[in-house]
Amino acid sequence: MRPVYVLLLVLVANGIAWAAGAESDLYRGRTLVTGIRDEIRIPAVPGLLLDVLAKVSGDARLLRDPRAAELAAGGTLLVTEYSFRDRLAGRQIHDEQGTRDRPYYLTITFDPHMVDAALERLGSKPWAGKRPRLALFLVVDNASNVYALASDGTFGRDQRDSLVAASWQTGMPVMLPSEADFAREGLIANTLSSAGPEKLGRLAKTVGADLALTGKLVWNKGTLGWAAEWRLFDGKAAHGWTIKDVNFDDAFRDALRGSALILSGNGKS
Repeated sequence: MRPVYVLLLVLVANGIAWAAGAESDLYRGRTLVTGIRDEIRIPAVPGLLLDVLAKVSGDARLLRDPRAAELAAGGTLLVTEYSFRDRLAGRQIHDEQGTRDRPYYLTITFDPHMVDAALERLGSKPWAGKRPRLALFLVVDNASNVYALASDGTFGRDQRDSLVAASWQTGMPVMLPSEADFAREGLIANTLSSAGPEKLGRLAKTVGADLALTGKLVWNKGTLGWAAEWRLFDGKAAHGWTIKDVNFDDAFRDALRGSALILSGNGKS
C-alpha cells in the first residue's frame, strides 16, 4: 500500500485519550522528531518497527534481538501511513522556529498482516486476546519528597504523563488509583510498600483494573538517575525485577514491558 502522509496541526492528545488507545494502536509506533522531511521520518522507521514488534507480541526481548534489528532495517516496506502532530500547535511561529524545524510527534502505522508475518519469521507471534489492565501502586522518592503516585495527586504530574506514554508505547493498559482510593484503604507512601497482595488486588479491582503492579522509584543523586523495583501479582505468583540509573520514562517502559513479557507467556523479566 502506498504510504499516506498526514500533517495534523492540532494540539497533542491528552493522556486519557492516549491511554484509551493503548490496545487499539498496537501496530503504530510514535516518536518525537524535528521537521517533516523524508530524511527525518525514514530513519525513524526501524526503531519504531522494533517497538511495534515488541508491543504486538508482548516480548520486549525482540528489542535486543539482532534478527529483529536486521528485519527492521527494511521496515519501510511494512509502513502504511506516516502522520505528524505538531507539538507546538497553537503557538506563534518565531523566526528561529519555523515550520521546517518545529518538533512533531511522528506516528508510523505498520501493516498488521506483515507485522504478524515478521513475528512468525522471528519465531514469535501476536499476543492474542484482551490484555489485563494493570493498577500501578507506586512509591516515589525524589530526594525531596516521598509520595504515592496518584491519578490526581499534587506531586508527579510529569510522571503521570510519562506513564501514559509508556502505556501507549508498550500496549499495556495501566491506571493509577486516586488519592481518595488510597484514603479509603488507609494507604500512604509509608504503608503502601508493605501492603499485601490481597489488599492491593482488591483495590486494583476497585479502580477497574485486573491485576496489581507495585513499584518503588528512587532518585539517586550520585548517578543522576532513578532506580526502580517492580513486583507483579498475576493471581498465582509474584514476579519481581529491577532497573537502575535510568530516567523515569525508561523506568515506566521497563515496568510495563516486563509485565507484558510475563503475562503474554513469553518469559520473565
